[in-house]
Amino acid sequence: MAVTAPEAAADLVGGFTAGVFERHIAGLSAAPDWWLGRKRSAYARFEALAMPSRTDEGWRFSNISGVTLGGYSPVGADAPATGAPHAPLAVDSAATLAFLNGRPAGAAAVSGALAAKGVTVSTLSAALASHPDLLREHFMAQPQKLGSAKFAALHEAFVQDGAFIHVPRGVEVDRPILVVHAASGPGGAVFPHTLVIAEDNARVTVVDYFVSEDGSRLFACGANDLYAGHGARIAYAAAQCWSLEALSLQFNSTVVRRDARVQSLNVHLGARQARHESLSQLQAPGGFSEMLAVTVASGSREFDQRTLQIHQAPHTKSDLLYKNALLDRSRTIFSGLIVVDPDAQKTDAYQSNRNLMLSDDAESNSLPGLEIQANDVRCTHGATSSRIDPEQEFYLKSRGIPPKAANELLIFGFFEEVLNRLESEELHAALRTLIRTRFGA
Repeated sequence: MAVTAPEAAADLVGGFTAGVFERHIAGLSAAPDWWLGRKRSAYARFEALAMPSRTDEGWRFSNISGVTLGGYSPVGADAPATGAPHAPLAVDSAATLAFLNGRPAGAAAVSGALAAKGVTVSTLSAALASHPDLLREHFMAQPQKLGSAKFAALHEAFVQDGAFIHVPRGVEVDRPILVVHAASGPGGAVFPHTLVIAEDNARVTVVDYFVSEDGSRLFACGANDLYAGHGARIAYAAAQCWSLEALSLQFNSTVVRRDARVQSLNVHLGARQARHESLSQLQAPGGFSEMLAVTVASGSREFDQRTLQIHQAPHTKSDLLYKNALLDRSRTIFSGLIVVDPDAQKTDAYQSNRNLMLSDDAESNSLPGLEIQANDVRCTHGATSSRIDPEQEFYLKSRGIPPKAANELLIFGFFEEVLNRLESEELHAALRTLIRTRFGA
């Protein structure tokens, strides 16, 4: 059946019309002019940019028909934002921030000792007053390069609030900082955001937990910015557990400076259709970016993963390992590119996507790539799709383990190579428990 012009227009803007945007701006009367100006510029870009199409290389193999804005609208200012969101991960945190439908819904402040050292765990709205210069410099500072510029502009235009984490020079936070992004209500759109700034020689672990309070149809368009100054270390983990009726888009931008290290792990468990874009830029010698992900795909869900490792300076290293377990009629797409700039000699870059096929009807698509402009580098990339080892399966079944439980054990064994890279045993255990509760959902 042909799509009429009004229907096509609704798919382009959904409930994000100019009138809705102006009402959003009107609710931010206390925000500074520069912040409102950025939002207006972002909305202008959103209106000007086209929706993705089948001819876009950045959306190759994606289910374009499922990526539509029709039927969604921003969660209104009158939506409930009180009460405790979904129980967070079982992690002993240094501080916890909670957001429900994009607005603060609870916080546990950092200890007096950390506060005395200048550590800030706050909201973006509070940072507009307390840390405006840092917010100007680092909030969505890197342009999107992986295909979702229109949705990134939508995020910047409509983001209500988010987490702001700042660790001053030389300060170490010994326990994770937990950020819970919860959503509820049918047809709502939420825009979670987490900004982490670790200054020179600082150290911090941050955990994002995305969760639906109910099984409602949802549009989640989130972003996170990670900035590691010279010698800093950031460990970042994100667990995506949106409802199985959700459409999820998430954008990660990581900047790594001299002798800094960033480890980023994304666990994908929820959503009807989820796209995750991860950009890592190594801007100074000695920088190291470790990009990790595990995905449990079941039913007819689609997980679309796009990555870009950019080496802009000599003597930098990146290591990417994405593992997907596919059941039923699920689909995964991995498209990763390593770019080495002309001056980035002695680059050491790895990229690996591995898919465990647990069904004859599942489908995996892998597109690893290299773009090397320097002549003294070591870069490797590859992708594999394989089934469970029959001997391992037989071994478990011969000892009375039911087939479903045997598959689960083998999947966890498949994921352990990724999870074992976490330094925190507590976080490892918490994520393992979370994966088990969502297995086969």
